[in-house]
Amino acid sequence: MSRPRAREAGVRFGDVPTGARNSVTDVKGVKVGHCTLRSGDGKLVPGEGPVRTGVTVILPHGDNLYRNPVKGTYFALNGCGGLTGALQTKEFGVIDSPIGLTNTMGMASVAEGLVRYTLERNPLAGIEHDTVIPTVSECDDSYLNDARGLHVRPEHVHDAIAAADDDVCEGAVGAGSGMVCYDFKGGIGTSSRVVEVQGEKYTVGIIVLSNHGERDELTVDGVPVGKMLTTFNPHREENGSIVTVVATDAPLDARQLGRIARRAGMGLALTGSCANNGSGDIMIAFSTVNVHDRCQEDCFVVTDHLLVDREMSPLFRATVDCTAEAIINSLFKGETVKGRDDNTVPGLPIDETLELLKAHGRL
Repeated sequence: MSRPRAREAGVRFGDVPTGARNSVTDVKGVKVGHCTLRSGDGKLVPGEGPVRTGVTVILPHGDNLYRNPVKGTYFALNGCGGLTGALQTKEFGVIDSPIGLTNTMGMASVAEGLVRYTLERNPLAGIEHDTVIPTVSECDDSYLNDARGLHVRPEHVHDAIAAADDDVCEGAVGAGSGMVCYDFKGGIGTSSRVVEVQGEKYTVGIIVLSNHGERDELTVDGVPVGKMLTTFNPHREENGSIVTVVATDAPLDARQLGRIARRAGMGLALTGSCANNGSGDIMIAFSTVNVHDRCQEDCFVVTDHLLVDREMSPLFRATVDCTAEAIINSLFKGETVKGRDDNTVPGLPIDETLELLKAHGRL
């Protein structure tokens, strides 16, 4: 029987309504694809397995991102992690490739896959037009996965893009296959919110790759659930990381998107994280509107319509609540996984979690 999402089980995260799917793909044009790599069991044989890893790709829109980049930026709450293309993104305020998520030592392969994908669609890239600097981020799945095997290949990026859809699978899929969140099985989680600003409705969507925290930190709706759960699970020494991708159709520039990205860190804190020393806590944010053709000579003289800063507070609230829900969704959907050396990470015990929330008046 399929594990429910948190909201399906009765958990609530603020009062702002969700989008139709309660997913990052509620932002029009956004799609998500996974390629899951899983093989082998038992003792680790470096280079052979067991394999518990994969690739997740977020497409900000269905057109050519190299020609039509989205406004974007990032924020590093704690920098023990990787983000390719970060310098260019910060400098120019755009993201011009699909966003790839994977394991730490798979970043180079995913970057190559995104470069090759972009070059196939842009024959003048690197000749008459700009070269390609892709956006890729990571978390460490080596507790469950044969990380030294470098099992992620460039072709897996193409597989993930080919699988991109509006329906986002959560939990131990794609890049989330080997991830651990608060010592339970984590991985991919998503959520969305719809807000009204000056009579216009805008959507904020979040997708996370959760691989962070210790069990005693886990908090759901203000209840320190992790400290009270009786189900046994092992503690891994490495505190892990989290990558959060925020999408919106609100008309924002890169500076304003930076303000949005920072609020994702507040949603992370709602679930108990303090951004531990060894954690990479990376927030990427983009807007799907005000997109222009970079290959046109006049593409930078277009005046964009933007929200003024004083109108952004509803988007901040949406980002905070949405991030928290996406993280908890990654736990609710994360099924128990046994990986290398029989290291086993259990799924969050949903029934016991709900009983604790009920006992504290949350349900």
